Amino acid sequence: MRVYVPVTVTMLRSLVDTGELRAISGTAFALTPMLRESYASGSTDELEYAAMLEAARASLRLLAAEWAEDQKTPARRGVVAADVEDVRLRPDLDAAVVRLPGPVTYAQVAAVHLDDPAAEDAVRTAAEVVDAADLGDDDAEFQIGEAEDHELAWYAPQELPFLLELMEP
Repeated sequence: MRVYVPVTVTMLRSLVDTGELRAISGTAFALTPMLRESYASGSTDELEYAAMLEAARASLRLLAAEWAEDQKTPARRGVVAADVEDVRLRPDLDAAVVRLPGPVTYAQVAAVHLDDPAAEDAVRTAAEVVDAADLGDDDAEFQIGEAEDHELAWYAPQELPFLLELMEP
């Protein structure tokens, strides 16, 4: 199953260094039967994109948590698309949520999606208000939308080490 794992740049560096990605609480997103049923129409590609956007929003939460420890973490949403077997559906959490059986290996990574530098201001603001948006704050939801207006760039797995090297100060 193609899964979409929310990540930060710090997590991507760990993937390159160790060859494994450990999703927080084993949580990822995918085109699940429940997600498909929640849409009146849409191709598989469109619905997989919806799952990826859910992962990108979850990446905002990861960024907010990292900033509590290190303000230098780049303000970029990240999503790793990977092919993983034996995922467990978690409709009790959300329509697109799945639980991974363990770490994702570099060999399982199909693509990496990451914001470009132009999105950083919007992403920083969105990460600061993501909890308020979840609670129904319209202004916060608008800020999330500002970040989501930025498309995530696509990178092949073999490009990741070079991309991260270019991002170093």
